[in-house]
Amino acid sequence: MTHRFLLLSTAVLAVAGSPALADMNFNRVASFPVARNAPDAEETSSEIIAATADGMTLVYTDSLGETLGFIDIADPANPVAGGALELDGEPTSVAVIGQTAYVGINTSADYVNTSGHLQVVDVASHDTLANCDLGGQPDSVAAAPDASFIAVAIENERNEDLGDGRVGQMPAGYVVILPLAEGMPQCDEAIFADVTGLAEIAPEDPEPEFVSINAENEIVLTMQENNHMVILSAAGEVLNHFSAGAVDLEGIDTREEGALVFTDSQPGRLREPDSVTWIDADHFAIANEGDMDGGSRGWTIFNQDGTEVYESGTSFEQALIQIGHYPEQRSGNKGVEPESVTFGVFDGTPLLFVGSERGSVVGVYDVTDPATPALLQLLPSGIGPEGYVVIPERGLLVSANEEDLGLDGGARSHVMIFERQNADAVYPHLTSAGMDELTGWGALSGLANDPETGLIYAVNDSFYAMQPTIFVIDPSMDGPSQIVDAIRVTRGGQPAQLLDMEGITLDGEGGFWIASEGRTDRLVPHALYHVGADGEIEDYVTLPAELQAVERRFGFEGITMVGDTLWMAVQREWADDPAHQAKLVSYNTLTRDWGAVRYELTTPDYGWVGLSEIEAHGDYVYLIERDNQLGELARTKLVTRVAIADLQPAPLGGDLPVVPHEMVVDLMPYMASTGGFVVDKVEGLTIMEDGTMWIVTDNDGVDDSSGETMFFSIPPM
Repeated sequence: MTHRFLLLSTAVLAVAGSPALADMNFNRVASFPVARNAPDAEETSSEIIAATADGMTLVYTDSLGETLGFIDIADPANPVAGGALELDGEPTSVAVIGQTAYVGINTSADYVNTSGHLQVVDVASHDTLANCDLGGQPDSVAAAPDASFIAVAIENERNEDLGDGRVGQMPAGYVVILPLAEGMPQCDEAIFADVTGLAEIAPEDPEPEFVSINAENEIVLTMQENNHMVILSAAGEVLNHFSAGAVDLEGIDTREEGALVFTDSQPGRLREPDSVTWIDADHFAIANEGDMDGGSRGWTIFNQDGTEVYESGTSFEQALIQIGHYPEQRSGNKGVEPESVTFGVFDGTPLLFVGSERGSVVGVYDVTDPATPALLQLLPSGIGPEGYVVIPERGLLVSANEEDLGLDGGARSHVMIFERQNADAVYPHLTSAGMDELTGWGALSGLANDPETGLIYAVNDSFYAMQPTIFVIDPSMDGPSQIVDAIRVTRGGQPAQLLDMEGITLDGEGGFWIASEGRTDRLVPHALYHVGADGEIEDYVTLPAELQAVERRFGFEGITMVGDTLWMAVQREWADDPAHQAKLVSYNTLTRDWGAVRYELTTPDYGWVGLSEIEAHGDYVYLIERDNQLGELARTKLVTRVAIADLQPAPLGGDLPVVPHEMVVDLMPYMASTGGFVVDKVEGLTIMEDGTMWIVTDNDGVDDSSGETMFFSIPPM
């Protein structure tokens, strides 16, 4: 068997588990928390993003802060805060020509009294150069490639709390076309293009969503709620219009029941596109996010004459499913919700970038032939990616991620920078793409390995409460490590419920022992489960009275076997533990005796520190010790070890000895090695026969998470 190691140098870390070397690949080189531009703000956001002509400065809208943000990317791997400009309303979109930014600002008092303007800003000085009244609420701004005009989609969006949230609701939307003279908008020459009476759905109330302009100065417009496409001339003349149409969806998940089951269908699903981009003078692509009645979970290429050239169907969503990025809690709505499409030509290759808002991934497609796009890569794009910009001259792709989960340990809004390199593609680390059936996965929390086969076993946690599964991973594959089997954990032949599988170890007889973390407040017990090779629960062991009397929510997070004794790591202090001490609990499978020792945790700078895994190897048990922080607040992500000779369990209910331990690996450099922010949940560890460590992170089922799963190896120490 060959192993791929995570290599550490003084300059860079590259995570193992990447695809074979291709000619060129995008890899993330930096993640910039936009809070650096607003250090006093409780919440920030980066939504629509653009770049100056020289590709050295990024400009993004922050609607929450009512600011326009700037980032210096002269060194793309080390972005620098460029400050923020306070605005008099909510910025909704921005386009840049040269060093001048054109910002659409919504100042509407309500859904009826709509207003907004276009503010022109010098990027270098942050000075305002001009303002043009738009007469309504802007939603998208685009610049003509020849810099002759600006187009603004005026949505005048509906009130979702009125009339069952349906269109029409007045006032109607329209498109504003502003001629430019030496970069300045000629406000008194503005063209207000009427697009009423075109759509089959609410023709009296068009809601323009997104605009893009081709090299012939033709404007393509999506009207999402109206499910309609419009082509306009630079003079505002309607050149063509047609329905965005519908898609028959098969093999999808439409139920949010804590399981990944892709057997449902939705016939005639309206596309209801959000963003749009030209890919040449005749063809454009749309992201079919959906709104009132639709969302086809994919994207489409049209000819501007209305001919459908390519439809992705469910292929884009399925690609995200296979890399663990499917958002189960959006199954009943719109699945992965493609929201963004962006186009650029890199070294002569036309590339389309399709962003999934809920899956937090951007797909990279070669659209040399618009009828047969080829998916090249899937890149992790942060939480809730909203907008992208390409800088082909510098080989850069940039994403703006709007979600900000606050100051209390949540992920902040980030701008992420990807560079096209002659190098391996770093992501994804793990895939189920080679399996016979479409297999979703996520929320991996515990690992074990079989020394005879070299295979690794991983369990998912309670996020998939209706589908507890042991995943079988082949880590020796070229490219990402491969999930080769999914063993469903059952009780009486039915999916086992009330399990929160946090640890797994082999029983030495072909089966497994699984540690399930409990929630007594939800009538879920802490327990050990003996599981056969087929996944059927053969026996279970509940906690003794001494532990039940002191247990808390944060329970068993790992399990390993030393001789006939199981050792479980308790994540945090229980009622009888001193501060910053957690138990290592033992259970002898022959005598059924329980015991414990204590482990002294690192005192946290923020939040808490606990144990996430335990694994026996050689003369030691190895543990993962981590804090619950991510990004710039993350401090403690460690592999430590305790000598087995020191694991002398004391009887429960009395004084417990504190065992000495030592640090083996600081995981922080590894966690930061993919250019993203450090994630909090490093949860699984297993050690191969030769001493190679494999580590996995828990992606929380893509719920309030970037969805990224890191699965990487560390060479023998």
